[in-house]
This record gives sequence, C-alpha cells and structure tokens, in this order.
Amino acid sequence: MHGPVEGQHELIDPATGHPLVAGLARALALCNRAIVILSSIALVVACLILSYSVLTRSLFHSATYWQDEAAVFLLVGVTFLTAAYVQSQRGHIGIEAFVGSLPPMVNRIRLVLVDIASLAFCMFFAWKSWTLTHEAWVDGQVSNSMWSPPLAIPYALMAAGMTLLCVQILLQILNAVVKAPRP
Repeated sequence: MHGPVEGQHELIDPATGHPLVAGLARALALCNRAIVILSSIALVVACLILSYSVLTRSLFHSATYWQDEAAVFLLVGVTFLTAAYVQSQRGHIGIEAFVGSLPPMVNRIRLVLVDIASLAFCMFFAWKSWTLTHEAWVDGQVSNSMWSPPLAIPYALMAAGMTLLCVQILLQILNAVVKAPRP
C-alpha cells in the first residue's frame, strides 16, 4: 500500500491542539523544506562529480582520487538529512498487511507505538553518531585515501540527520497525544 493510510493525515498535519507543538512542527517543516532543496542540489553535484570522473578516466586516461569520497559524503548527507522529511510524510517503508482492517483508534495507537519504538532506536543511533563525530574530530581521523578528508564530516551529517529524525518522530508522538480524541 502506498501513500497515507486512512486517518493517518491527522498525524502528518501540524498540531493545532498545542501552540508550542504546532510552532515546532512548522519550524521543522521549514527546515525540512530547505534541506530537501539543498539535498536535491547535492544529488545533482554528486552525479556531476561521478560523471566528471568517468569522463576523465575514459577520455584522458587520468585517475581522479577525490571523486568517490566526495560523492559518497554528499550521498550520506542527502540520505540522513532528508530522513526527517520522509518521516514527516510517513514515507518510510512499513509493513501494512492488516492496517486497512484495523479500526481507526487501534491504528492510531499502533502508529504511536511504532513511533515510540522508532524514536528509541533513532535516539540511540543519533547518540552513537554524535560520539563518533566527536571522536573523529578530537582524534583528527581522516579516510584512508590519498585525498584524506576528515571523517567528522560524514559522521556529523549522520548525527544531524538522525537528530532531526528524532525531533520529527517526537513531534509526531506529541501531535498524536495532543490530538487524541477525548472520551
């Protein structure tokens, strides 16, 4: 099943029940939009870098030593930094075998429980990414190539992306709690 599940739009829309949650959701949505635009540009740059590398090797029989890592760093940034946007659209892969047969209230509870489990995993991943970033920065770790770019760059991109993803998931949980129907 592709696209939002019936009743799921309530968890995607910015919260209207609490002004702080709504303000944070709008700020993150703006941040996500800017990241998506910059990530689109980064994807094009990565394609250009790799195309340049292929042409340089094919036409001039000259090796470039920096292009693979530059493209990988760009792709790491794109992958992790856009994760919060994808989550805001509920675009991550999920198993939805019986979602359509669940009552809306049970489905809302299921989504919140999945969000809580996802948040726990993403918080651990973000924490480990920040510790890797710090370690790479302090120790001056670089890649093993001739170019030797600092490894703090991809680690920081991972950490920032996972942190944004944690904020997005937390906002979705808060939104579900704020908008929860009262008996």
